[in-house]
Amino acid sequence: MSAQDEQGKACASVGGKCRRIILDGAKDIGSCQHMTQTQKAMVLFSGGQDSTTCLAHALARYERVETVGFDYGQNHRVELDCRQVILQKITELAPDWAARLGDDHMLDMPALSEIGGTALIGEGEIKMQANNLPSTFVPGRNLLFLTYGAALAYRRGLDVLVGGMCETDYSGYPDCRRATLDALETALALGMDTQISIKTPLMNVDKAATWKLADELGGAALVDLIIEHTHTCYRGNRALRHEWGYGCGDCPACDLRRRGFDEWKAA
Repeated sequence: MSAQDEQGKACASVGGKCRRIILDGAKDIGSCQHMTQTQKAMVLFSGGQDSTTCLAHALARYERVETVGFDYGQNHRVELDCRQVILQKITELAPDWAARLGDDHMLDMPALSEIGGTALIGEGEIKMQANNLPSTFVPGRNLLFLTYGAALAYRRGLDVLVGGMCETDYSGYPDCRRATLDALETALALGMDTQISIKTPLMNVDKAATWKLADELGGAALVDLIIEHTHTCYRGNRALRHEWGYGCGDCPACDLRRRGFDEWKAA
């Protein structure tokens, strides 16, 4: 199997009744010719640009799509508020997407906050460290997200995990590398004795291509949704509005989003 394509609480809201569970440990976008009728997907959905693009990608391809978000004490937890707005508005882009979008789940992961030591949790400076990793790197974060997502997908009868990890713009995060995800995909399949695949639609594309993909999937309506309602800024700034969306404008996440937008518009 390969990823070549690429203590919590769960809350189900979109497409189903709201519940809390305790866990241990434009275009005709609705009729995509690549839709896989027999597969059902769980999208790791933060409320950011990449995961929103991946959500649209999944809605165009899979019979049923559910979403999962994670609250780990991140400074930019405003993204969690953005999630619900996006989930509502994305269903308005195409009737088929509305029909395919199922439950949303929210998992609390306080252990990452307790471990700390990262600029994404607490008040650390955003900088490169002596180990050549940015201070925004949260050790094991994506490994835990995918593991918890896989456990939830197993219980929900879903066989695909979709994540916005990107090796091209991964900022030095080792848990965004293809080799990491291939190894984890194998471990998850062995550990749960089931076939589960990790799809990463953005793995080999830069931010300009991510904007382009959103336009191809949903036209101006999806691009506008991403600009107005997704959140990328590490500092959680929703006060400053730019052509490419909201954010402080100078953190690495904002810079990457801005440069990608400018390159896409100039192409």
